[in-house]
Amino acid sequence: MHHYPIFLKLEARRCLVIGGGEAAARRASDLLRCGARVELVAPRLQAPCLQLLDDAPAGLQYRNESFWPGLEEGAALVVGASDDPATDHAVYSACSARGIPVNIAGQPERSTYITPVQIDRSPLQIAVSSGGAAPVLARQIASRLETLLPSAYGRLAGMAHRLRERVRSRIPDKQRRLRFWEQTMDGPVAESVLAGRDAEGEAEMLRLLEQEAAQPQGCGEVFLVGAGPGDPDLLTFRALRLMQRADVVLYDRLAAPALLDLVRKEAERIPVGKRRGRHTLPQERINERLVELAQAGKRVLRLKGGDPFLFGRGGEEIEGLIEQGIPFQVVPGVSAAQGVASYAGIPLTHRDYAQSCRMLTGHRQAGQTQLYAHGPYRADETLIIYMGLINLECVCRQLRDCGLPDDHPAAVVAQATTPQQRVVVADLSTLPERTRLARVEGPALVIVGPTVPLHARLGWYRGAAGAGEAGGQVPGEGAVRSAGSSTSAIRVSSQ
Repeated sequence: MHHYPIFLKLEARRCLVIGGGEAAARRASDLLRCGARVELVAPRLQAPCLQLLDDAPAGLQYRNESFWPGLEEGAALVVGASDDPATDHAVYSACSARGIPVNIAGQPERSTYITPVQIDRSPLQIAVSSGGAAPVLARQIASRLETLLPSAYGRLAGMAHRLRERVRSRIPDKQRRLRFWEQTMDGPVAESVLAGRDAEGEAEMLRLLEQEAAQPQGCGEVFLVGAGPGDPDLLTFRALRLMQRADVVLYDRLAAPALLDLVRKEAERIPVGKRRGRHTLPQERINERLVELAQAGKRVLRLKGGDPFLFGRGGEEIEGLIEQGIPFQVVPGVSAAQGVASYAGIPLTHRDYAQSCRMLTGHRQAGQTQLYAHGPYRADETLIIYMGLINLECVCRQLRDCGLPDDHPAAVVAQATTPQQRVVVADLSTLPERTRLARVEGPALVIVGPTVPLHARLGWYRGAAGAGEAGGQVPGEGAVRSAGSSTSAIRVSSQ
């Protein structure tokens, strides 16, 4: 983020606009709408500025002179729009020396702030900026937002402003108040106002306010959310909504740390581990923390890579919530297996190669990988092995001991669906060594089966720098770090 987004309160404050052309008129008009006292400084004025003066808006003063250092003293904000390089340089230098926010139109490198494209639904305002890199793109995005936001949103925001202090006095607790606003801004109150029934919406809001104020402090809620394999674009809409409502988030080591940027900014963040044998918190303690936080009235987001019910121990976590009577929601995510298959171009099933798929875990139980228990394995099925990277040599040996040939196709896919995705393609006899030489880091999945060679033809995703390769191309794994379950095999078949 190259610029810190901020809205300035300029009402009754002195602002300078240096220039007399169309750009100066436009900037002066915007500042006047904010209630600023605008001084338009230029030796000559073109038609747009003359028209602005003819309209004689309150707060506008014209100074028939060129800019001189010192004129900026006492200004809250300065705009340079003279189209004269020497004047623009003088304006920027003088304001920078005094720490006054200054913007030189069309010159982001000579501006301490930028003017974004605005969507005005006062008192609701939305600003879109590219940091000066692509202003046309910013305008196009703003145009799309304009079509999505009816003008009634301004009336809804105005109603919230009028009742804000009343809500604060009736619901002193900050967390309860936040939930009340979320309920009213996304429910019957908002629907009534957006439909033009403002009085009905306000009456419903007051009814809900009295109802909430009369209730005792209640228990919180837990959101068990699958974060998907890594790419934030693969989150479900419901997952994103709940991520924006959480008071606290307990998260695993996610394949894409950017997923955490989508959680509500004010939410407390608690890492709980799940990193190749090292857990920041044992699973039992994670279960206890979910209960403790919810009983304290928090909305708790349990963010898990992949899908929480596929080797994610989600079932264990909600059992404790059920025992304590704590409300919860479970939001499925795109599983690591699905993400790996789609982004690596290795189908889980294929009518010509593999008619079934099994999902296993390479996690060691009682000191041993448990793949023998699920053999024998067929050459015409696809095996997806979670948590198999750290014990890869043992995994490949056990599969060969259970009847698969040494040259049976196999791959490791690491950090799938992210720009760091890598894929190592080999066979059961050579995969451990090739993976070691490629220095692949997890989270990763192992894929074994006759569809693996299709990666060479179907592997469409190359990430940021192109897919890594070791004995074949290697896109990466998904957010598999949903971590070890005692349940060790799942079978999916198309027959």
